[in-house]
Amino acid sequence: MSSLVAAEVRVLHAFVGRDGALTVWGEGAPTGGPGHPFALPSSRLPVGEQRTATLLLPSTSAGPLPSPQLGLPPRRGTPRLRAWQVPAVVVPFLDAEVAAEFDGRLGRSVEWAVELCEFAADLVRRGRVLPVVHPHGPTARWRPVLTGFDAVHRDDLLRRLPAAARAERARPGDVAGLPAEDALAAALDRLVDGLVRTRLAEAGVRLGDGWLAALTGDPEFPAAPALADELADRLDRWHTSALTGAAVRLCFRLSHLAEVEPDQPDAVNPAASAAPPRDAWLLEFLLQAVDEPSALVTAADIWRDSYAPLRRWTSHPQERLLGALGRAARLHPDLDAALHVPRPVDMVLDTEEAHRFLTHAATLEEAGYGVLLPSWWQEKPGLGLGLNLRPRDPIPAVLRDRTADLAHLVDYDWGLALGGRMLTSEELTDLARAKVPLVKLRGRWVWLDADRLDAGLRFLARGGGTMTVGMALRTIKLLPPEELPLPVTATSGAGWAADLLSGELEHRLELLDPPAGLRGELRAYQRRGFSWLAFLDQLGLGACLADDMGLGKTVQLLALLLHKRSGPALLICPLSVLGNWQRETATFAPSLRVQVVHGSERVIDPDADIVLTTYSTAVRDADQLAAVHWDRVVLDEAQHVKNSAGEAARAIRRFPSRMRIALTGTPVENRLAELWSILDYLNPGVLASAHTFRARFAVPIERYADEDAAARLRQATRPFLLRRVKSDPVVISDLPDKQHVRHLCGLTGEQTTLYRAILDEMTTRLDESTDRWNKGIVLAGMTKLKQACVHPALLLGDGSPLPGRSGKLERLEEIVDGALAQGESVLCFTQFAKFGAMLTPHLAARFDAPVRFLHGGTSRTARDEMVAEFQSDERPGVFVLSLKAGGTGLNLTAANHVVHIDRWWNPATEEQATDRAFRIGQQRDVRVHTLVCLGTLEERIDRLLADKGVLAARVVGNGEGWLTALSTTELRDLLTLAPEAIVD
Repeated sequence: MSSLVAAEVRVLHAFVGRDGALTVWGEGAPTGGPGHPFALPSSRLPVGEQRTATLLLPSTSAGPLPSPQLGLPPRRGTPRLRAWQVPAVVVPFLDAEVAAEFDGRLGRSVEWAVELCEFAADLVRRGRVLPVVHPHGPTARWRPVLTGFDAVHRDDLLRRLPAAARAERARPGDVAGLPAEDALAAALDRLVDGLVRTRLAEAGVRLGDGWLAALTGDPEFPAAPALADELADRLDRWHTSALTGAAVRLCFRLSHLAEVEPDQPDAVNPAASAAPPRDAWLLEFLLQAVDEPSALVTAADIWRDSYAPLRRWTSHPQERLLGALGRAARLHPDLDAALHVPRPVDMVLDTEEAHRFLTHAATLEEAGYGVLLPSWWQEKPGLGLGLNLRPRDPIPAVLRDRTADLAHLVDYDWGLALGGRMLTSEELTDLARAKVPLVKLRGRWVWLDADRLDAGLRFLARGGGTMTVGMALRTIKLLPPEELPLPVTATSGAGWAADLLSGELEHRLELLDPPAGLRGELRAYQRRGFSWLAFLDQLGLGACLADDMGLGKTVQLLALLLHKRSGPALLICPLSVLGNWQRETATFAPSLRVQVVHGSERVIDPDADIVLTTYSTAVRDADQLAAVHWDRVVLDEAQHVKNSAGEAARAIRRFPSRMRIALTGTPVENRLAELWSILDYLNPGVLASAHTFRARFAVPIERYADEDAAARLRQATRPFLLRRVKSDPVVISDLPDKQHVRHLCGLTGEQTTLYRAILDEMTTRLDESTDRWNKGIVLAGMTKLKQACVHPALLLGDGSPLPGRSGKLERLEEIVDGALAQGESVLCFTQFAKFGAMLTPHLAARFDAPVRFLHGGTSRTARDEMVAEFQSDERPGVFVLSLKAGGTGLNLTAANHVVHIDRWWNPATEEQATDRAFRIGQQRDVRVHTLVCLGTLEERIDRLLADKGVLAARVVGNGEGWLTALSTTELRDLLTLAPEAIVD
């Protein structure tokens, strides 16, 4: 059996060394060598000082127990701690970036160590450190000051310290690791000392001579033992004093005077409260216990010696209050006025002064002061433009000219919106009169950016007018044109225009009854989808139905065609699903007359309701198809026009139609430009030009993962793109589970030899080549490496036998054998049609079961027959499919096992193939098996795709092309063969 480890095969661990140094080691696949059998060599660990560590690890008589993340089967026997030597690396600092460089999973000890490092860095950033001297040496060090929330955080880290993080044996013969408290203290002290020294060195700071100099350079300094002891004692007393003084802090509480309780006679200084203005604010002074923030004592109580709640923290609260207030005045000069009062209690502020304090609040908090602000200050609702729309007609007439699809007129006027809600004219008047950007609206105070407010108010003077639906969509949903000072964040109005522009059509529109002639029932979400299509159809807007694979886009489209038609519909699809459309139409809409325009039969029947053709035929017969004025043009698997400059996309744009519809389960496979291409075909210009779209959306999202841009793009597409997913229980609740199983397969000796030879040849050619030829060399080498991972016979093409030469084939046979034994059928996908041709007779001879093979050369008739036979065959069987020919459009729910023999580096393409079985009509749980060769480029890129999930397309880019940008050294690192790949 060639599958060695069930999931991730490398795990990184961290522990605190005896000297407090953070140290890492790793586990991998069993090596069979001396020492710890799973320990990774130090060369595969993060960069740092290499050492050998002795760790006490759970073990049985058979050896150390693998960590759960390694995925090995559990060992029998009672575990006990046993000493093991492992290669290790000391790291000065372990953050998320360093951890992410490790090619594997992270143990809990690493996650804990990363949090510890972040805590230490935060302490240093906030200056929560003091110098100390250790008399032995003597040495000068920096130590953290832990009070209040910092002490709570330290205690939480101690409580959650994993046993693995203190596994190093303190002394020879010890039967336990370091005590938890000692390990945490040593690690935190060492981290803080190192971070402070680094920051001082970067700033070029030198702290005098003697022990002060030792705080920036070499920590040892010369001193007589008696002097060193005295210095250490004095610093300890200073340290204790600082801790005691830090137990309480000055706190400010800001509130509007109207909100102050009337039974607080001491709330306001008598001198300041004689006649406070109507919009006055109260800034109170308090002392607050750092450890217990709820322990607050007002300055009035402190001056009356009524401070019992703080007695356990300080015995001189009045001095603490005045001293802290004087220091705070240096940060916020308005506080200086309070120092002219003998016993300051609070200050009364006008709205402008309150606004200044609010803007300085963060600075005061950074300096260690407590600041209690009204809850609304944290919310800060955004200011934007509001667009009020009024359709001129209750519902527009059906538009028949493609150039007028988005030209229906609506009246509009502008307003301002706060937090997504339109402001009234009275509220706008109050804003215009406000002298400071702190205003009261709808019974609550809000802060507004003065420049944005001024720009918005000036813009309103332009008034309203008339615009088209298309312009309204662009104005609201895209980044605002340069002439708009603020983004459009709210719409108002009534009727279809408001619902359309809000993107709430699916939920708000009136549901249509299933049309007469539809055989079968529509699920609730399918009825909403059909009604949504019909509504946009009536408006003349193009629609993209992007439901997950298997949710029944076909039946929703057929319902629309039955609902209303005023001419023939042209439906363009891949050849592989042409027969499926014929069958589905005959099943659900038998009254529709269907003509297939393909092959030799390419004369269009003017009486047909649906004309079915393929993308290749659409290119070949573009002139004939462009001569017909279609009622609707429908693109199935619309990702085929994702390249707007491609032959198919250019040809299809020529076909005149009243309505355009795109059906796709993957509107974005690799790049956002694909989404633009589809939506620009449906509604030309609605997402601006390709150049503008790239600048506003594609680059910010793909290159910088800009969440704001992503949110704006989702809003921009909502009116004419509807997507529901199978994982949403609101959509569908009776679909079975889908389980993903990743099988890591080893290479045979023959595969290993071939892999290394390909890699050597590839890197040699790259070293000798010019940049002009790099892309071809890389992609050709990639293909050969993937073929070697599948089977030597595929690479060599010599017709040699298959058995016993491939780790993947061995694992595939085990999967097929297990499935057939349970009476279950299997789909096997490969991107290499040649291997499918080799595999089919091999599996047929190996198992007593029918084995079918579908590839790009299969005729449409034979394809339809194979699908029908597989679906109706009562015997369990195997269906081998080439990924391109069988990965889309087919309904193969007779199988509930899907095997991806080789990896296609686009997760969306693999998901499409998986959804041939995981779709409506599937009654059993589906198991998806992915075969990945251990220690090869397959495993490394597979992990990238798995970790990035839906973001993988952004990271990997377009197919395998991203590899061509790597240097020869980087390519060798990525593609090189790891020792654990070999199984014989």
